[in-house]
Amino acid sequence: MSNKITIDELEKYLWGSAVLLRTHVDAGAYKQYIFPLLFFKRLSDVYDEECEKIRKEYGEEALDWEENHQFMIPDGAHWNDVRNVSQDVGKAIKDAFHAIEAANPEKLQGIFGDASWTNKNRLPDRLLKDLMEHFSSKTLSIENCPADELGQGYEYLIKQFADDSGHTAQEFYTNRTVVNLMTEMLKPQPGESIYDPTCGSAGMLISAVAYLKQQEKEWRNLSIYGQEIVTLTSAIARMNLLLHGVQDFEIVNADTLKVPAFTDHSKLQQFDIVLANPPYSIKQWDRTAFESDKYGRSFLGVPPQNRADYAFFQHILKSLDPRTGRCAILFPHGILFRNEESEMRKNLVDTDMVECVIGIGKNLFYNSPMEACIVICRAVKPADRRGKVLFINAKHEVTRKNAQSYLEDSHIKRITEIYDNYTVEPGFSAVVSNKNILENGAELTISLYVDEVNDEEAIPVEDAVQIWLDKSSRFNAAYAKLKKLIKEEE
Repeated sequence: MSNKITIDELEKYLWGSAVLLRTHVDAGAYKQYIFPLLFFKRLSDVYDEECEKIRKEYGEEALDWEENHQFMIPDGAHWNDVRNVSQDVGKAIKDAFHAIEAANPEKLQGIFGDASWTNKNRLPDRLLKDLMEHFSSKTLSIENCPADELGQGYEYLIKQFADDSGHTAQEFYTNRTVVNLMTEMLKPQPGESIYDPTCGSAGMLISAVAYLKQQEKEWRNLSIYGQEIVTLTSAIARMNLLLHGVQDFEIVNADTLKVPAFTDHSKLQQFDIVLANPPYSIKQWDRTAFESDKYGRSFLGVPPQNRADYAFFQHILKSLDPRTGRCAILFPHGILFRNEESEMRKNLVDTDMVECVIGIGKNLFYNSPMEACIVICRAVKPADRRGKVLFINAKHEVTRKNAQSYLEDSHIKRITEIYDNYTVEPGFSAVVSNKNILENGAELTISLYVDEVNDEEAIPVEDAVQIWLDKSSRFNAAYAKLKKLIKEEE
């Protein structure tokens, strides 16, 4: 009889661990306890599976050969060792984590995070024993639960934690259907380098791997890079990649704007593909340092202190390979029209790197009703796309069900086909020259270029107010200039 775990069983099993934590731990903190335990269980079960195969093929003496194992589990640090502990369970868990990290320094250093496992007020021995017993109810070997399926279950858990924790979700979760759209448009190829400068739980990087798997193309030779400022989230990203079977990756825990991790002397390392959902309009960043950035990341201009969106944008553009580089970035709509960024937008259009701007529907930014946009840029655009930008108004290409908004496969297919063919479709898409865009004050607002058909839906209040403020500012500036001209003529 097969012990293979179905997806439905896996999801119930994983969520059951979180249910045990309720009343003990805030929902926003579930992930710092559940993910490390899940990963610990997986490592131990895979290690046991490897040992069984080694015994059969090479004998008992080959068990200690490191080359036979994906990861080493030191004596006393196995799941079963900790499971048999009845007192100070948190300390036993912590000691096992440290031992496993020390035995696998290149791949696992710091991966289990720094949760307070020994805080008995929050995590009494009885609760930890219950969690251990719950996870022990299934064997997470590769035979029982292949990497793709366990990865799918892990993504489910990330999504559930995002739903349960509300405001903390944006730091590590991006709507996966939007990520799939972005990946479909960039079309990763075997052997390419993929980078996410604000990688969260690595969902965008994993989407690139999944794309190649679906295409039945080689995915193991991808070079994967990510940077994440939140320590726990960067650990979750590393676990996520490993649980999806990805081996060749580098995830660094640091501030991308302040200390970019991937550099080549005085230059940023450059990549074939960048996928990103930068944090929305952060205010706490070092604008002064960015003015004289040694990596040349202020080539479009210096963003205002209260909005770092164009700092991330310029970092991404500087990170593109000058021949093959392409990026898809999920942004709030404001970057398309805010007056305070108009000069940078003009410089951006002048670079002729912007290939496509896509407006997507409401509620696809996590826990936010605002509409979002995807901006696609290329270091070198195809000859027939130079000097122009494709605008796609896809805000109605969205399905809302059970309080969740998502893109269906048909939505992704329609948007991707318009982009692939650079097609003009009245009411949905338009191709506009850079000259025309500059004549519109370098505004990239989609509705300026795509006439909406029978659209009576109101735009979000935040966007409406921002548009009004920007247009008022431009009107006042023009009026002041006109008054000055009149006065000079008098």
